[in-house]
Amino acid sequence: MKTLIVRILLTFTLLHLSGFPLGAMAEGEDETQWTSHLKHQFFGDRPISEDQMTIEITAPYRAEDPALVPIQITSKFPQTEAQFIKKVTVIIDHNPTPFSASFEFTRESGKADIATRMRVNAYSYIRAIAETNEGTLHMAKTFIKASGGCSAPIGTDSEAAKARFGKMKFKFDQEKLSLGSANAVQLLISHPNITGMQMDQISRMTQPAEYVTDVRVTFDGNPIMTVKGDIALSTDPNFRFYFVPGQAGELKVDIKDNLGHQFSANQSVNP
Repeated sequence: MKTLIVRILLTFTLLHLSGFPLGAMAEGEDETQWTSHLKHQFFGDRPISEDQMTIEITAPYRAEDPALVPIQITSKFPQTEAQFIKKVTVIIDHNPTPFSASFEFTRESGKADIATRMRVNAYSYIRAIAETNEGTLHMAKTFIKASGGCSAPIGTDSEAAKARFGKMKFKFDQEKLSLGSANAVQLLISHPNITGMQMDQISRMTQPAEYVTDVRVTFDGNPIMTVKGDIALSTDPNFRFYFVPGQAGELKVDIKDNLGHQFSANQSVNP
């Protein structure tokens, strides 16, 4: 027994000295998917700096609900004429469709920050890759333990879901709006965002995919945020972002899904 213990300790010592991590690597925690093809597939040979100086992404390490994982992306500097983030791409390495969403911003966004909810189908890194107005790429990542988010049943009343299908609204505090500053606003969209992997609980048949692909938000006609989405966006997508009103005006949103359905909504802004 003592001999066995000595051998185990010796093995661990040798592994440690060789630089091999003693903690077991969680499934999906390797970089193979990213380094072998995802990086090249989406960004070609462009260099990507991995740092915390441009962008940060946060998510729970272990998801309570893999179909509703809260994701927060935070920029490290304001949107100015000299320097701004024009696009953020979110990649979930081990999702059936790794491309999850992209968010385009303008100087009128005030901040290139976004909070939303996503589906995560397996233990995976979630990556946020920011592109600046100068064309440089910067990446932040976080690891999350979740499984089955893309095939999890929606679990809502189908008739009620049909009744509110396509309805949208903005949420913000009119009394706290500040002219010339970045103000937070939330966009709520009623849409099932079916992935094509979920089973109908009555018919036991797989439901056809039906998900939001395009979201465009403007203020008085000027673009604030443009989203390209895929199956990773949760049921009833919602986005928390920023905009800079220079005067009273109108927020407008136009969305489209993969089946061609289109919807619009607007909200007056009176700071």
